[in-house]
Amino acid sequence: MKINLLSADVYNKIAAGEVVDRPYSVVKELVENAIDAGATQITVEIEKGGKKRIRVTDNGGGIARDDLPLAYSAHATSKLKTASDLFAIHTLGFRGEALASVAAVSRMEIVSRTEGADAFSLACEGGALGEVLPAAGAQGTVVTVDDLFYNVPARLKFLKSDTQEEADIGGVMARFLLARPEISFTYLADGKVKYRSFGDGLAAAVVAVYGANTLENCLEIRAEKHGIKLYGFLGNRNFYKANRTYQSLFVNGRSVVNQTVGAAVTNAYASYLMKRQYPFYVLFLDVPPEVVDVNVHPNKADVRFADNQIIYGCVYSVVSAVLDGNSKALEYLVQVPKTEPAPQKEVAAPAPVWNAPNVSAPQADVEAPPAPQMTYAEAKKELAFDISIPKGSEPRFLEQERAVMEVRAPAKAQPETDAFEENKKFLLAQDAARIRQPRMETDALVYKGELFCTYLIYQSGDCAYIVDQHAAHERILFDKLKEKWETRSVVSQPMLVPFIYNGNAQEFAFLERNFPVLREIGFDIEAFGDTSVRVSAVPSELMEIDLVGFFGDVLSSMESLRAIKLSDILKDKLATAACKAAVKGGELLTEQEVRMLIERMNGDLAMKCPHGRPAVVTLKKTEVEKLFKRIV
Repeated sequence: MKINLLSADVYNKIAAGEVVDRPYSVVKELVENAIDAGATQITVEIEKGGKKRIRVTDNGGGIARDDLPLAYSAHATSKLKTASDLFAIHTLGFRGEALASVAAVSRMEIVSRTEGADAFSLACEGGALGEVLPAAGAQGTVVTVDDLFYNVPARLKFLKSDTQEEADIGGVMARFLLARPEISFTYLADGKVKYRSFGDGLAAAVVAVYGANTLENCLEIRAEKHGIKLYGFLGNRNFYKANRTYQSLFVNGRSVVNQTVGAAVTNAYASYLMKRQYPFYVLFLDVPPEVVDVNVHPNKADVRFADNQIIYGCVYSVVSAVLDGNSKALEYLVQVPKTEPAPQKEVAAPAPVWNAPNVSAPQADVEAPPAPQMTYAEAKKELAFDISIPKGSEPRFLEQERAVMEVRAPAKAQPETDAFEENKKFLLAQDAARIRQPRMETDALVYKGELFCTYLIYQSGDCAYIVDQHAAHERILFDKLKEKWETRSVVSQPMLVPFIYNGNAQEFAFLERNFPVLREIGFDIEAFGDTSVRVSAVPSELMEIDLVGFFGDVLSSMESLRAIKLSDILKDKLATAACKAAVKGGELLTEQEVRMLIERMNGDLAMKCPHGRPAVVTLKKTEVEKLFKRIV
């Protein structure tokens, strides 16, 4: 086998596949270079989702004429000199791969001027350098990237729609605004201003990205423990989102997604959030450079800590103290409100409207001296954190079923198109398995009585069957509701006042991509502004639906495979309707109702309620005799 030495043209395209996979990653790399160059003003302009053009303009230090060719070279950088520098990285970029990778798959031009010198330009097409030429320009650098992936058709084919690419670039830019609140940013897409900040602090940056109402629902924190600094904004206990696109973490100024910190924050909120609810936060974590490795991901999207225990413990203790409102919160809150004494932590559901933790200052005549702070090294040596991550005359049945069938049910789930034939085989196998589940002729069951007005006891031969009346009736109603909905005719009902949903760029792109699905089930939905949608009509069965909650459920699908799983949303809502209408535990049934229930179960001994609880438990005679020590 002959070993070939790859040419620069080939290995730069390979490197581009790791460093530059989509337009957003080009923007990320170019803006990071501008920040590292000391820029205080950065403008980003894109066209057609960045596929046609990306231009980044900064007022940083610029690139000298003789260094312009080196800027396009692989592994050429101004940010590292020796290998030891990797253990104390203070810049966003350091590998020297980005510009060479971008230039290999685009038509690129750099115009730059350093202080006291003339401006020069150098173009590069598909990795082929042109000549350094005189140019006009202010101090700083302008990098223009045209026709991204023009020479890599396979990669170009897999790019997303312009709207989705623009949304992802918007997400990157939002994090730059938050990460560097001292820098003035302007972001334009197809000539329209999407974001603009003025370098006047983090609070202003949060307002520029999320709006003033977001800031009103946040708590500003600043803490230092064991040489680790944690600061930024946390959403209060009742301020939550449908997905994680509203979570931003910056480690030493670098935007990352880190499981250790993410788990610490999520677990701190666990007592206050319900299913499909995610906390809002903009958090900064500053740690000594020597205890964090940023060189673990091709596009630097994650970092590795020397000791995850200390990081998890510090973040969890600070966030949970602030949310719980205990006395330690006084040390961490930037502004402490005047409120009543602290509430207890034990809560079974989200608390009432709450905009700040209830904390009270310690009652003491003399201020106690501050406790000595351990350094990171001391904490690593002496502290141990528990980091286990939690991962009438007619039976009531007829009256209730007639009523529940008139409930304004949620949106119908359209049959989902399976991407792979194997998925279809799996689903068919599941249906076949259900058909093979144990069944028994109803006539063979002898009713023996009830327990606690909840459990119905039947016997057949050497087996006893205990039926949870609520779970069984709930499943029967659920199946009827589901069948009724799936065979309905789609009829839309216009709304007197249209409903407007305001989301972020990623949410808007997700909804726009799924407009056809929503329209098929009866929604009249359209784009309304840059990141908002307007609903003018809903399915006739949905006139009383909580649209805010419905769209929250829909957008929570972004957490999975980025496809609206209306079947799951429908199941949850139908299950809730069936649960409310079913007979309850503790409700005594008549003999006629008992007989009707077992008949409608159709002998299904494997029946489960829509939430997954068993409706029938089988107890064999031998199991009972073992309990009484008749047999061993």
